[in-house]
Amino acid sequence: MSAAPLLPALKKALATRPDPRGGPAGTVVVLGVGSELRSDDALGNRVAEEIAALRIPGVVGIPAGAAPENSSGELRALAPSHVIIVDAADMGEAPGTVKLLDPSEAGGASFATHGLPLSVLAAYLTTEMGCKVIMIGVQPRSVGFGESLSPEAAAGIRVTVRALVDALRGL
Repeated sequence: MSAAPLLPALKKALATRPDPRGGPAGTVVVLGVGSELRSDDALGNRVAEEIAALRIPGVVGIPAGAAPENSSGELRALAPSHVIIVDAADMGEAPGTVKLLDPSEAGGASFATHGLPLSVLAAYLTTEMGCKVIMIGVQPRSVGFGESLSPEAAAGIRVTVRALVDALRGL
């Protein structure tokens, strides 16, 4: 599995600015979503942690857990131009498959374990903060109780982080 299919779509999404006048991207937040107690559902948090550890200038990784709406204060303070939400999504694909998803259609892919639909969060971030929301889904193998990631989810994390690093460096 490689980052190649995801990378062009991610670069194109990042090139689209929330401000119709254009201009350079501001802070980009990678918001990881998922429950740490539901095996592969934790993968969004792992992606955000890895991005945070890389300390890419202008990029902030936030592992938001199962209640990403609780990060809205932190997001507001950062005033990002883009928020990239990463979550486990049941897309009917092979486990570990990574796809860029339309935030307004996030209900079409079953997002596992949070109360607030991510489409609602995406609409809030766009409307209230004026940022562009990009969503990455990774097909989990299991979201049953447990703290271990499947090998497929770990591979999906590697693909996602690689694509994010390639897309975000030099923005």
